[in-house]
Amino acid sequence: MTDFKKRDWKQNLLTGPVIEWLLDSDPAVRWQVMRDLLHEPEDKVAAVRSQVAVEGWGQQVLLRQSGEGHWWADEDAWPLQNTLFALVLLKDMGLEPKSAEAGRAIALVRDNLIWEYHENRAFFEGEVEACINGRILAAGSYYGETSERLVQYLLDGQLPDGGWNCEAPPSTRSSFHSTICVLEGLLEYEKAAGADPEVTTARKRGEEYLLERGLFRSLSSGGVIDPRFTCMFYPPSYHYDILRGLEYFRVAGAQPDERMSEAIELILAKQAANGRWPLDSPRPDDIPFHMEDPSGGESRWNTLRALQVLEWWSSY
Repeated sequence: MTDFKKRDWKQNLLTGPVIEWLLDSDPAVRWQVMRDLLHEPEDKVAAVRSQVAVEGWGQQVLLRQSGEGHWWADEDAWPLQNTLFALVLLKDMGLEPKSAEAGRAIALVRDNLIWEYHENRAFFEGEVEACINGRILAAGSYYGETSERLVQYLLDGQLPDGGWNCEAPPSTRSSFHSTICVLEGLLEYEKAAGADPEVTTARKRGEEYLLERGLFRSLSSGGVIDPRFTCMFYPPSYHYDILRGLEYFRVAGAQPDERMSEAIELILAKQAANGRWPLDSPRPDDIPFHMEDPSGGESRWNTLRALQVLEWWSSY
């Protein structure tokens, strides 16, 4: 492992100004700080989490859903893109899946939206690309709309190297972008439906694909596959970066692996002197209301996510 564990990071970061700054924020950030960093009682955490649906960013997203179930469809780069990303964003915020607000939103999507260009499949049955289907499975499983057909479709699409690629076939090599989306979807499916040996085996193969490459390096050359992999973005849509990779392993309850060490060091290197982390660059799928500065500014989302990962990394 790195010498990370030797650092007295908790005393410096989990008390004082950084935590106060995170708590002086949206409920979507605040409840996760309380649960994962301060380990406060469940009832207090639940009380703040319930606010996601009725105030702040969560309420802003919910209010922008159309009567047909879409989110800002006129700005879609491909059919239903923003609807999918809105559902994932609400999941990441912690919208309670059994809340009345989530129930209304999901019913509109389930009952009205189809993939017109893919056999008119229902929204939660998915389309054909691995990265999109992984995101659909993650959202559907979280909100109680699991699709066994979609799970099997993803399992059948796993490549010999352990990952997935939206361009397979003809491609025979996996993509980090596709692989992380599918891993997140399969993990959310197992959280909802229970452990499944076939799904678990597929996830472990996919995890090994990332680990063999140190979460961002080429297996053949050892070089950085894409400089953007070392940036910190939010929201990630279907794009991969090292913080998202580390976050997956944390949520999966995996044990830290030496092959993650360089990625951890890169995350630490991005921390500012005041203990906060930046938003390196905006994603092309802009959110149509103000959450955080588009790029270059301090990010509560990324600071929360980095601290969650570091808390997990230091706990073993």
